[in-house]
Order: sequence, then C-alpha cells, then structure tokens
Amino acid sequence: MPLINPHINFNGNAEEAFNFYKSVFGGEFTRIIRFKDIASDEFPVAAHEADKLMHIALPIGKNFLLANDVPEIMGRTNENENRSKISISAESKAEAEKLFNGLSAGGTVEMPFEASGLDTYFGMFRDKYGIEWMINFDPNDK
Repeated sequence: MPLINPHINFNGNAEEAFNFYKSVFGGEFTRIIRFKDIASDEFPVAAHEADKLMHIALPIGKNFLLANDVPEIMGRTNENENRSKISISAESKAEAEKLFNGLSAGGTVEMPFEASGLDTYFGMFRDKYGIEWMINFDPNDK
C-alpha cells in the first residue's frame, strides 16, 4: 500500500517548526538539506537564505513529515490560508491525547479532542506555525 507523506512550505521557520514537531513525535531527522548545500553558479543562493531549509524529513511511523522554506524569489507562503490538514490516526487514546495536547500548544483549537460517537475520539486545531491538524483514535480500526 502506498504511503502518504505530507509536505509543508514555510517562510523561513521550517527548522524551528520541525524541532517543535520532533519534540512531540520523537525520532530523528533523516535528512536535512540547506540551500547553501545545493548552491552553484547555475543556482545561486543569497547569503541571507543560505541556512534556510531546502528539505527536511521527520519519520513518523512508516511515513515522513516533509518540509522546506520557500525562497523569497518565489514569494511568500500565505500562512493564514486554509492549507490541507494533516490527519493522524493514533494507535491509542493516550497517544492521540498526547499528540493533540503537544501539537496544539500555542495554537488555536478548532474542535477539542473528545468523544465523537461510537467509541471514537477526534480533535482539530491549527498549530502555532499555522499548520492544520486532525487527530483521531478509533479502537475499531485495530
């Protein structure tokens, strides 16, 4: 079965956001590429963007959460737009609560994590970086 790996664009704070995500999910980054790592005569990189991230990957289970900083020459990412939500199906209610509480810290809760019928639990929020998440636990999916 194919894996779905969400990819997020940031305006220069991808590394900060991913250190936050790593603090919640755990694990280690599998790859970090900075713009200075790919700079060449054909692809010049401005000094103020050299340390920004061209690619970062954080494994979560069998999937990866991926991101990059958008170079200024490509314009800004609208951090207030309704981007696609990242949906996480947790393996336990405790894990779901931990992820919800950790990732929503400093953000805006749109729907508190609570029972949503038939023994399932669900919550939705925008984290402090503007990324939208949905966390659910369904004991019947096991």
